[in-house]
Amino acid sequence: MLEEKNDNLHDADGQELKQLNSAINKNELANEPNAENKGLDELGDIHETEGQMPFAPQEVLNAGLEEDGTPKKKTAVEAIEDSNAEDSEDDSAADRHDIPMQNYEAFSMEKLTDELEKLVAHEKVMSVKDHVEEIKKEFYSKYNHLIEEKRDEYSHDNDGDTSGFDYHFPLKNRFDAYYNQYREKRNAHYKRLQNDLKGNLETRLALIEELKNLIDGDENISDALKHINDIRERWKTAGPIPRDKYNHVWNNFHFHIERFYDHLHLDREARDLDFKHNLEQKQKIIARVEELIQEEDINKAFRELQSLHKIWKEEIGPVSREHREEIWNQFSDLTKQLHDKREASYAKVREKEEENLKNKKEIIAKIEEIAKEKVSSHNGWQGQIEKVEALRSAFFEAGKVPIEVNEDTWAAFKGAVRDFNANKNAFYKDIKKEQQDNLGKKMALVEKAESLKDSDDFNATTPIMKQIQEDWKKIGHVPRKYSDKVWKEFKAACNHYFDRLHAVRNEANKEEIEAFDKKKEYLDNLKSFELTGDHKTDLDAIKQHIENWKNLGRVPQSRRHIEGKFNKILDALFDKLSLSKKDAEMVKFSNRLEQLADSDDSRRIENEQIFIMRKIDEVNSEILQLENNIQFISNAKADNPFIKEINKNIDRHKEELKTWKEKLKQIRNIQQDN
Repeated sequence: MLEEKNDNLHDADGQELKQLNSAINKNELANEPNAENKGLDELGDIHETEGQMPFAPQEVLNAGLEEDGTPKKKTAVEAIEDSNAEDSEDDSAADRHDIPMQNYEAFSMEKLTDELEKLVAHEKVMSVKDHVEEIKKEFYSKYNHLIEEKRDEYSHDNDGDTSGFDYHFPLKNRFDAYYNQYREKRNAHYKRLQNDLKGNLETRLALIEELKNLIDGDENISDALKHINDIRERWKTAGPIPRDKYNHVWNNFHFHIERFYDHLHLDREARDLDFKHNLEQKQKIIARVEELIQEEDINKAFRELQSLHKIWKEEIGPVSREHREEIWNQFSDLTKQLHDKREASYAKVREKEEENLKNKKEIIAKIEEIAKEKVSSHNGWQGQIEKVEALRSAFFEAGKVPIEVNEDTWAAFKGAVRDFNANKNAFYKDIKKEQQDNLGKKMALVEKAESLKDSDDFNATTPIMKQIQEDWKKIGHVPRKYSDKVWKEFKAACNHYFDRLHAVRNEANKEEIEAFDKKKEYLDNLKSFELTGDHKTDLDAIKQHIENWKNLGRVPQSRRHIEGKFNKILDALFDKLSLSKKDAEMVKFSNRLEQLADSDDSRRIENEQIFIMRKIDEVNSEILQLENNIQFISNAKADNPFIKEINKNIDRHKEELKTWKEKLKQIRNIQQDN
């Protein structure tokens, strides 16, 4: 919208200048004897009435001070003029506002790094200057906090000594690489900019000198006007200059522009035509500012207002005395309204920051309370850690706080987390000591099992090996990095011994060999067994086969695979038999349980018991979940199809639960008998 408006202003300016030149050619000089004095009288106060200053070095130096030397509070117009002076040094300043600023405080370090990579790779370096610095600040805040935590952990593990602490964080190397790319691009930009600023300044000073020479020259009015228009066009495209030279050079240029027009002794008709043109352009700007006051995006509106101030000051000349004060007051009042609206927006931001500060203080207080709580178990600390992690995330997502308390708030947050970590690390340091003691106890059992695994005195050694296994169960956790290794060593030693024991027993027991041969023959005959179709007859027959199989006796450990083959045949027969699922399941389980009892391997029975207990817990959980689901369904009537389906599932799970409980009862009876 702004670019279109500028084009319109320029086009209008060109048309008006043509009319002005035509008027001057018709009547080159005013006939009034006091035309020069009158022109000076009407044009001489342009700067003062329209917010500009004639070139006067000492007055410029003192303009921003009160009588006592203290800085003056800037008006809305002065604030915009200062902003324009800053932006004049960098013609990419407007582009920097096109990318919205995000709440980088809520980003993780990984997301901050990805965002930096994207900005550096795809955006202009000065467009992302503020974004990159904000990202860098947030990344290093989180990184330093992480390093402090890791150093604290290292200190606790090494009795307070941190001399050997070294924590490698690959993501930081990646972040630094992207930031260095940005810095190289930025430095190259500034280097080019400095060269351009210097050249542009020389160009503008040369134009001022050319303007001075034009005033003092003897060109006719028509040529002089063409020349002055050419100078003004070259001035507009001369580019930015150093900030500290901006006001001085602009005021100097406009001072000599006014000298030129005063020197020309323009006739009233031409002068009025110029005044009229300038008034129309300024009225267009005022109309646009009135629209901007209704703009929802206040920052966008303020940026366009800055551009309009530049056009007002740099591209449009004075208006007649009768309109001068009125038009300037309109523009100034509208500027103040938009400025006040912007300040109100900042006040809301400040109010939000105060609210964020309150939330962050509450989060810090909660972390401090958690840090004071006494926790004496691993599960308890895991719960506390989850709470603190959730509060940490909430802290980072809470948004910005007022800049003057940002560092103090961050320091308080780090202090609260540090205290929590110190207590947590102290607890786990004690746990590690206990686990280290447990490791020593288990290593002693491993050593004992290793020394007995090849013993041939089975009668004396077997009770010792079983007691070693019981002692192992009573010892608590060991450090995780040793857990698998020490267990595998212990298990291997025990299995080695009991495998030898079973092998020797199998070799020594000829009855088991004979039982195997009989079972093999029985299995071959059983394959041809066919059901009659009568439920009771077939069930009795299957039970008799099971009883016959048991009576054949135990088989050697190395040949127990034959039991599995028998069980497969039974499973097939039960599938064909019209027996309830529960009854079939219990018959098969009873057979399997007796086989486990005959194996003399208590571990297998214990494992079976653990499995059944786990299944009971799972089924109970399923039932509880389904019952809870019904409670949460509004208007849960019994005839609701969905409710019926849930109740059907509950009944099915309850039947399944009865079966598992019956199995647990049987296995406990077996354990008591043994």
